[in-house]
Amino acid sequence: MTIQKRLLEAVEQKQLRPLDAQFALAVAGNDNPAVALAAALLSREAGEGHVCLPLSRLSLSEDAHPVLSAWLAEAGEPENWAECLLASGAVSRGEQPTPLVLYGDRLYLNRMWHNERAVARFFSEVNHAIEVDEQRLTHTLAALFPPSEGVNWQKVAAAVALTRRISVISGGPGTGKTTTVARLLAALIQMADGERCRIRLAAPTGKAAARLTASLGAALRELPLTDEQKKRVPDDASTLHRLLGAQPGSQRLRHHAGNPLHLDVLVVDEASMIDLPMMSRLIDALPPHGRVIFLGDRDQLASVEAGAVLGDICAFVGDGFTPERARQLSRLTGSVIPAGPGTQAAALRDSLCLLQKSYRFGSDSGIGQLAAAINRGDKAAIKTVFQQGFSDIEKRTLHSGEDYAAMLDEALAGYGHYLDLLREGAEPGAVIQAFNEYQLLCALREGPFGVGGLNERIEQVMAQKRKIHRSTHSRWYEGRPVMIARNDSSLGLFNGDIGIALDRGQGLRVWFALPDGAIKSVQPSRLPEHETTWAMTVHKSQGSEFDHAALILPSQHSPVVTRELVYTAVTRARRRLSLYADDRILSSAIATRTERRSGLSALFNDGMM
Repeated sequence: MTIQKRLLEAVEQKQLRPLDAQFALAVAGNDNPAVALAAALLSREAGEGHVCLPLSRLSLSEDAHPVLSAWLAEAGEPENWAECLLASGAVSRGEQPTPLVLYGDRLYLNRMWHNERAVARFFSEVNHAIEVDEQRLTHTLAALFPPSEGVNWQKVAAAVALTRRISVISGGPGTGKTTTVARLLAALIQMADGERCRIRLAAPTGKAAARLTASLGAALRELPLTDEQKKRVPDDASTLHRLLGAQPGSQRLRHHAGNPLHLDVLVVDEASMIDLPMMSRLIDALPPHGRVIFLGDRDQLASVEAGAVLGDICAFVGDGFTPERARQLSRLTGSVIPAGPGTQAAALRDSLCLLQKSYRFGSDSGIGQLAAAINRGDKAAIKTVFQQGFSDIEKRTLHSGEDYAAMLDEALAGYGHYLDLLREGAEPGAVIQAFNEYQLLCALREGPFGVGGLNERIEQVMAQKRKIHRSTHSRWYEGRPVMIARNDSSLGLFNGDIGIALDRGQGLRVWFALPDGAIKSVQPSRLPEHETTWAMTVHKSQGSEFDHAALILPSQHSPVVTRELVYTAVTRARRRLSLYADDRILSSAIATRTERRSGLSALFNDGMM
């Protein structure tokens, strides 16, 4: 049987995608079954968010891959995969331009290999210390951060960022990442003495950018800055695509190494959502002197696309600072900062800080207690949290049709304020704000527990109860919420932006809140790809917060329902969380960690730049 027929058989059995088969044929042709199989599996892994394919995964189990393992047995599995792959003209060690690169025992798509090395080099070799007047910085930090018992990790994080070209500040919800950045930017402006200090703010999605704008603006208003100094901080954040100058219908960006961004300091929020290719493009566009501060929660879901860059970077936060760095931070903050052992990944470790105290979720918060227990993978503690009678969390099951109907009624009640404003003909800004008070979150896209099924059922119930008025001739109706699924820089709309269909005297238009607080409307026919969003996936909810979030887990185990997904969903809730889940499914999710295979941590560890 030819390689092409084997690949097509694997596609029919859902072990490969058509794209994987096409890529394998393009790389290996019909001559080398081992290389074709490796290329197909690497393509499939990339489609699942992995950056590379460890050679150990080329030994296929018969249970998981019956067609592919039979093919491998028939063709004869190579005794030495590395030798076999490198004998092909399609694979190299990276010294020449080949479609595949074998680095150590990891096989890469060429583009991913270059991206990973660029990111590793940036956070290690390029990440130099910045000389400062330590005495002056000590006084500046003391004025901006009030005294506290023990180590003030917000103050430490500011000191880290103010003395390094590149810094990463991680922390869970309510740990004060934005407050910390506001104060460190204030310190930066005060110490600039009127010299040029161009600051830009960015986030992966429009929603995250809008939230960064609002929260940072509120925090800066509380700080002792003159009006002139406050003008130096931008009053709006942009999406990363908008920042880099994404071109409509093209992969090209306006800003890159040949035309770098015009800035001195860049603050990037929700860094856990940044995939490896985007991180590579971002650092490529930074000017040589540009400083960058990444903020994010290392425990959240990784990006939808390839890689888990923030997670790989923050894997070293537990190793502590180097002794010299710990002494410097102790001098700057007035606290005794412990040092970690060894010198591995020293430049990276000295640029990381983990915020450890939650100011939003105290001991009386069920949401906070639940999030912490999920993060630890502590099933017993999760059960205990729900038994303690916290008023801000509730757990329901969906065992029957009656349970499902009750959940739909509760969703209608959750959207009650929004539906009231809709009926009253309120201003678009108020309607958009009300919609963001409540959100249904799903782990899956399809089925009755997924986004598709739930959006349809909610529309049916709302139509039956005359909350919305659907037409048989159109998907559009007054009050329809939609999420943009594809960037359109010409319209200024980006993946993740949410708009509401309203008729305010100009016919039905879709209204969006922009990061700077302005409201714009677009004709429905002009919108890029979009979808109804009464319910959204947990992935799409990243960068957002809701007063009341409701998470619906499926009735059967799914590999996508992981600890990180549940944690991310729980921490979208500010004041109230509803969880619809079977105990068995919840326990399975907590025990399942999201795995993203990459070589980034190994590059940091081994210094293999």
